[in-house]
Amino acid sequence: MEQPPHKSLAPSWQPLAYALILILGVYIGINTGGSDGSGFERLSPRNALDGVLDRVEQMYVDPVVREELEQVALEAVLEELDPHSLFISAEELAAMAEPMEGNFEGIGVEFIIQRDTLMVVAAIPGGPAEQAGVRAGDRILMVDTVPISGPELTNRKVMDLLKGPRNTTVVVGLDRGGSEVDHVLLRRDRIPIHSVVSTANLDGDRGYIKVIRFAQNTAIEFEEAMQILEDQGVREVIVDLRGNGGGYLNAVVPMVESFLKEDQLVVYTEGEHASRRTYTARRDGQWKDWDLAVLVDESSASASEIFAGAIQDQDRGPIIGRRSFGKGLVQEEFSIASLGALRLTVARFYTPTGRAIQRPYGEDIAYGEDYLDRYESGELFHRDSIALGDSLVYTTPSGKIVKGSGGITPDVFVPLDTMRWSSFLSELSWNGVLRDAAFSYVDQCRAEESEQHVIDSEAIEWENTAFAHLMKYAEAQGIEPEEELTFSETRELMNRMNAQVIRNLKGESAYYEYLSTKDKAVLQALHWLRNKTDAAVIEGRLTLRSQDELEF
Repeated sequence: MEQPPHKSLAPSWQPLAYALILILGVYIGINTGGSDGSGFERLSPRNALDGVLDRVEQMYVDPVVREELEQVALEAVLEELDPHSLFISAEELAAMAEPMEGNFEGIGVEFIIQRDTLMVVAAIPGGPAEQAGVRAGDRILMVDTVPISGPELTNRKVMDLLKGPRNTTVVVGLDRGGSEVDHVLLRRDRIPIHSVVSTANLDGDRGYIKVIRFAQNTAIEFEEAMQILEDQGVREVIVDLRGNGGGYLNAVVPMVESFLKEDQLVVYTEGEHASRRTYTARRDGQWKDWDLAVLVDESSASASEIFAGAIQDQDRGPIIGRRSFGKGLVQEEFSIASLGALRLTVARFYTPTGRAIQRPYGEDIAYGEDYLDRYESGELFHRDSIALGDSLVYTTPSGKIVKGSGGITPDVFVPLDTMRWSSFLSELSWNGVLRDAAFSYVDQCRAEESEQHVIDSEAIEWENTAFAHLMKYAEAQGIEPEEELTFSETRELMNRMNAQVIRNLKGESAYYEYLSTKDKAVLQALHWLRNKTDAAVIEGRLTLRSQDELEF
């Protein structure tokens, strides 16, 4: 699960906080109880923290907030452990709960604040906003009678106004590029937060499913997506876990089970004070005879790695992409009064062959700079640069060799596309110009009543128009390429613009489906699924040409 940011104290608290930690260390290290004649009661290590806090609260020269000091002390202790043991404040817990529980109550829109104005990025399918006709690109200027445009507009203010109990109503004032503001009455409802964001039939025989988290409802959503593909005649699937930071163990286990035979191992956990616990397939999975490929990258973590590791170790299909993040520590959550919760690491995850998923950490390792390290070492671009320990060798049931040094190393390596980071493309993305140009283009189409033409026309008939709009829009913002774009840069930029336009017009699933048709990792997976042989699968070998031999 991704780590929430630690709550920081105001700078004025820091000297006191560090002094508190130092004093606590002295008490723990020296005093053993009783009195030393100085007027202070000696404190045993077990009650030292409370004693120090009592003394500070009663005698410190300035007012203090005990709860904030307690949080600082807790965080200091946890920083001495592993990177994923942490204290979570009550506010952070509440913010984290919604995406993992899979729903919240409100009107159902994704939004951004653009030039002091609230813009709808998407109306969530099935929510009140979508049912009332709210669409991507609408600007919300008023909520009930409260104008919300201006420099003081914040995400917090927007959520406070738009979210609310189910069945309560709110009137939003929408600017759709016309001369008047449209007022729309919305009745708040429970809004689903989906984990499976795209389900696509790629070629009649093979499908594609994009999973962005492992939350409470993910296993159910995944089963529904698989059933949709099966009903369409699909019998092979690509499961895309790139960028998926993980989530609940009880979400990923049934998803893996659906591809395994009864009693096959999914994952096991074990720790110093936690006995080994195994998770095996309880029955033959509904899709145990399907061939599949799994896509991962350096942001695929935790539950994503459990999924990929089980599929790889049980010889069910290739893992394609780049080495995963390497988060294989199991946390349990313990409530701490009104402060929040302690999320403490109690065990490690191990794949069916016995590989520990967790990558190394410790005093001499810059754990938080892993991406930069991989970039600078060349690992993101060359398979040979992946740091693998020669001694960490494991064997799958078919005899395939897999290595473990933290994370899941792919069977088929797909390098990071450097084209995506050219200076001009990066500037358009980071400045929001690409996104804004797509909104502007859709606004223009709607104004010209040509939206249906854009959706239904052959790609070449509107792609060039959208690209021309982007370049003109960027020029108006003072952003131009330093030199003439290459064919590859033009193609990449055109694909990005098209994807954003499709997202605005047809939603998230269509957006990912479009991207999948241009994606080198997806094309690699398709190549494997189309060209594998039974013998290759049984012997654990992949009948793949190198990426350079494939045409993209």
